[in-house]
Amino acid sequence: MTKTTLRFMDSKLSAGATDVLVIGVTQQNGKLAILASSFTPAQDKKISDALLAVGATGKPGELTRIPSNGLVKSESILAVGLKEDANTETIRQSAGTAIRTLAGTKKVSIQLRDMNSQDAAATAEGALIAAYGFHSFRYSSLAEQKLPPTAISVLSKHATRTMASEISTVVGAIHFARDLGNTPPGHLPPAEFVNQAKKAIASAPITATVWDEKKLVSEKFGGIIGVGQGSSRPPRLLKLEYKPRGAKKHLALIGKGITFDTGGISLKPGLNMHDMKFDMSGAGAVVAAIKAIAELKLNVRVTAWAALAENMPGGNATRPGDVLRIYGGKTVEVLNTDAEGRLVLADTLVKASEEKPDYIVDLATLTGAQVMGMGLRTAGIMGNNDEFRSFVHHSAEATGEDMWPMPLPEFLRAEINSPVADLANIGSGKGAGMQLAAVFLREFVPAEIPWAHLDIAGPAYNQGSAYGYNVVGSTGFGIRTLVEVAKRVSVS
Repeated sequence: MTKTTLRFMDSKLSAGATDVLVIGVTQQNGKLAILASSFTPAQDKKISDALLAVGATGKPGELTRIPSNGLVKSESILAVGLKEDANTETIRQSAGTAIRTLAGTKKVSIQLRDMNSQDAAATAEGALIAAYGFHSFRYSSLAEQKLPPTAISVLSKHATRTMASEISTVVGAIHFARDLGNTPPGHLPPAEFVNQAKKAIASAPITATVWDEKKLVSEKFGGIIGVGQGSSRPPRLLKLEYKPRGAKKHLALIGKGITFDTGGISLKPGLNMHDMKFDMSGAGAVVAAIKAIAELKLNVRVTAWAALAENMPGGNATRPGDVLRIYGGKTVEVLNTDAEGRLVLADTLVKASEEKPDYIVDLATLTGAQVMGMGLRTAGIMGNNDEFRSFVHHSAEATGEDMWPMPLPEFLRAEINSPVADLANIGSGKGAGMQLAAVFLREFVPAEIPWAHLDIAGPAYNQGSAYGYNVVGSTGFGIRTLVEVAKRVSVS
């Protein structure tokens, strides 16, 4: 994980020298106009003329870089095209695009638009999230890598006193989760995930409890053991707890942590199986979120649960047709061992519910159906309580993370009936796979506890080209939403 410092500065360009100045431009009445408000009229005209001379138009998404020629205290100027009425997520994504473009640059100052504190925060968030690179396993090619900027200065007269530290805390958690998701699976078995999580929270007021394979067996966590028993590297259940004095609400966060998913006996196709290292993204997100929540000192009790296992087809692996007894007693017929995430989550939902939290949110890269139905950038939100589902959705909207609520019709429950057990782990395969997985999980949550399930299979891992503030690989999706949920719960 690379380290970039963030600060807010007076919007006057004389405040400090930089390598590159990033500014927002737009089209007004068919002409290029500068959105950044830091220039004198003379500077504004000279920079506009220079941009026009190289063909800049100000259309959304356009990037144009010119030498500053002494107009400002920077070596060059990067102009980013925006709509004049661009929303905050567009500002966030545009700042991220600019920072990715400037990899290899040390100091960057940026002002896309500075109408209010939301513009300032969005610019800073997008820029800092994008300032990421994962190079831990490079050797001979390391020197060739262009590293993110080491310092980002956001020029704004609207920044609040604590904005830089708060944003840096949350983005630091995102980068930690990205590192976990990008780590090769041979280097991150369940036990090592636990070690990395403990290191991450070492300086925070968070306690850790770990169930190893012996304790999981003795306490009858049949889902986690059933998924993990095909691997030579045994499963774990990790509980992290942040309990500030005076907290009145309790929020439980649960993450699917399949550190590598072959599909088990129901083996996946070989194509792109290497990307199944990201199947622990839900667990990474909840660990990162509680770290940020504790460091922000939010007044809400939070427990984060990471259900960790490798799904491997070893000689002891669960077979299709086996019946597992989930923690708490319900039995599940395993019709497909590649529908394993819901099994480890079932154990954990029951265990977490014993503490009677006020709310539960789980995150999981759970279904291919989510990707088929909603694409690679939008998560699905489901749950047992429409009001709480909307609460989580509004929290996601506030952060710019794209999610969409989906229904759980009652008639779907019959799809997962089993002739030999209380329920089966998959349905008929005739559709609604994302909702069926959520209907399965709902069986393990008491109806009186508001619960939301986030299927993040698409947006958790960027397998295509970089875009906005997302590089290729793990994205850290969902962390900002979880932190926002905790903020809102803390004041509710």
